[in-house]
Amino acid sequence: MRLPLMLGLGLLLLGWSGCAGYRLGPTNGLAAGAKSIQVNLFQNETLEPRLIEAVGIALRRNLQQDGTYRLNTHGDGDIVVQGVITGFYRSPLSFQPADILTVRDYSVAMTVKVTATERSTGAILLDQEVSGRTTVRAGADLASAERQAVPLLAEDLAKNVTALLVDGKW
Repeated sequence: MRLPLMLGLGLLLLGWSGCAGYRLGPTNGLAAGAKSIQVNLFQNETLEPRLIEAVGIALRRNLQQDGTYRLNTHGDGDIVVQGVITGFYRSPLSFQPADILTVRDYSVAMTVKVTATERSTGAILLDQEVSGRTTVRAGADLASAERQAVPLLAEDLAKNVTALLVDGKW
């Protein structure tokens, strides 16, 4: 009789300990939507076109889906996020099996210098370089493949920026 009771108690304690690190709601201690965030258009210092729109759309979508901050589009957010796209890199990942000079897959990466400032105090909350990456299958037309990969690249970058903004220790 004691063995089933001890086994049941042990399983109960094990179940509770599995949820010990879980937190319901935002992880930065604020109530969801307590502060608003404004995302300005980023500057593009690379030679690659069409990056600004993809990064802006992806970052706004990720912040809105996260729900920690209210997305403010009218220019008076509590936190102002701006950035500069500083790098766009393509490097070979794999080559054609019969031809070691022809690249089959590329790794495409983008680096952005992100700054988040609190509007009321002017305090810099985040000033950091963030990167994102994705893989591109070259195929017959590398330019088209890269153009289709830019939203995926921007999405990965936006997830990394959102994680820093939401879980930041400010």
